[in-house]
Amino acid sequence: MRYDFKMISVNISDLGLRLKRSFSIGLLLCSFFSFSQVTSSVDTTLIKIGEQITYKIQVETDTTNLVVFSEGQTFSPLEMIASLDIDTTKSEDRYQLIKTYGLTQFDSGVYTIPRQKVLIGDQTFLTDSVRVEVKNVAVDTTKQGLYDIKPIVEVQKKSGDWWKYLLLTLFIIGLVGFLMYWFIWRQKPLTEEEKIALLPPYDRAKLALKQLDESHYLEQSELKAYYSELTLIIRKYLDEKVYDHSLESTTDELIARLNLLKEGNQIELSQETIKNIENILKRADLVKFARSAPDTALAELDRKTIDAEIDHVREVLPEPTEEEKLMDEKYREALAKKKKRRKIITTTVISVLLLIMTFAGFSIKYGFNYVVDTLMGHDSKELLEGNWVSSQYGFPPVTISTPKVLKRMELPVPEDNNASLNMTSFSYGALKDDFSITVNTTFFNQVPEGGINIEKIIEESLNGLEDQGAKDIVTLNEKFTTPNGAEGVKTYGTLRFDVSNTGRSVEVNYIMLHFTSENVLQQMMLSYPTNDTYAEKIIDRILNSVELKPASE
Repeated sequence: MRYDFKMISVNISDLGLRLKRSFSIGLLLCSFFSFSQVTSSVDTTLIKIGEQITYKIQVETDTTNLVVFSEGQTFSPLEMIASLDIDTTKSEDRYQLIKTYGLTQFDSGVYTIPRQKVLIGDQTFLTDSVRVEVKNVAVDTTKQGLYDIKPIVEVQKKSGDWWKYLLLTLFIIGLVGFLMYWFIWRQKPLTEEEKIALLPPYDRAKLALKQLDESHYLEQSELKAYYSELTLIIRKYLDEKVYDHSLESTTDELIARLNLLKEGNQIELSQETIKNIENILKRADLVKFARSAPDTALAELDRKTIDAEIDHVREVLPEPTEEEKLMDEKYREALAKKKKRRKIITTTVISVLLLIMTFAGFSIKYGFNYVVDTLMGHDSKELLEGNWVSSQYGFPPVTISTPKVLKRMELPVPEDNNASLNMTSFSYGALKDDFSITVNTTFFNQVPEGGINIEKIIEESLNGLEDQGAKDIVTLNEKFTTPNGAEGVKTYGTLRFDVSNTGRSVEVNYIMLHFTSENVLQQMMLSYPTNDTYAEKIIDRILNSVELKPASE
């Protein structure tokens, strides 16, 4: 950004002398008519580098007049490091006001404290200029050793509260994993029914007969329930070892099948065994469907007969072949795999449901886009939620909070302006980045003729954007006031620029702030993506943190 200022100087001594005398006469007349007197003084005109000069302005005026002293960096090339409260004394209808400043300079040389303006009522008074000398501090290197500059020490960034969220997440994952293990994967103790189911058919049948003996069906004359259990025991045993449709077959069908197997020499059942089974099954049918009521002794006899016939059936059954044993083994392995597969499917379904429920819950509370951006990552969101930095930049200082520290940049100053102004610049990012911020401070050693033209500065700033490749710049201006009351001009809108090597154009928002005092220009430039809610929150937070403070604070 360039500033061209045309300075006109007149070096005619006689004319300068006449103007000086005329100006002095004018001041005397003003003092006479306003009954005011302004004087200035310093406690010393010779200091060492960094020492303080006490500069006082004394005003004597009528009590009805309003007096305004200079504030800010009006003492350049000296720096104001203190501005004390006004000391006021009253004598009858006159005020005596004393304003004290602390000044210093950190470079050796001879300097001139410029004349200071004092407003009394509607009149302007100027103090006398003062020449001061700043000397170097002599160092006796024979007694005082010289040391290298200490290296930069890296400051550890605050860890934040991320570890709390990590612990909470690990706890929830561990809890869910434990519950899944306990209810799905844990090898649970077998129930009584499962233990019975694992027994061989013969042992299950014998155990069922024992449990039937322990029942109270016969004592309570519940013959129908008794015979139902008894016939179910023999049918289950035959279903597993002889004929696999024994449970659903009628009595006649089952007996016919047993006879057929006997005649086909597939099983060596005796005719007596088949006959006994047939008699008990038919008697049970009569009890269940015809309400027949045999006596208890016959029922007990039928139970013993079934017990004996189960033993007979077992005796005539052939030993299982190796192929049958192998098939049984494969069947058990298939069952185990099926059970494991069922556990995996259950675990997967529960995990997916928990993830969906968690995502839906966070989406309801924080918003769908926020959750997606948190999971997928979003540059502006990371800046917004990162560790912000509050710092002062330039002199007079601009206090501002930013998501990243601004780095000092060296800006080229035209040679013809080197003596008239000093510029400092701090920035993060660039115009073509997703987000950028720049803070510039320009200190004018010689104020341009007519003062600092802020409209011209804004126009030159916009031209600078065009030089960087911006186009289609939309510009709006409005008044801007910082939280601590500093007033400036806000220029904002949108612009477009071409993305390198892509052939496409991108639109971004921009905001420029301009503040001026008597000899200081302070500027801020912000750029951020359009339609980015996180970037808008970043900008609002930055603008609400801007404070302009005089160096005396």
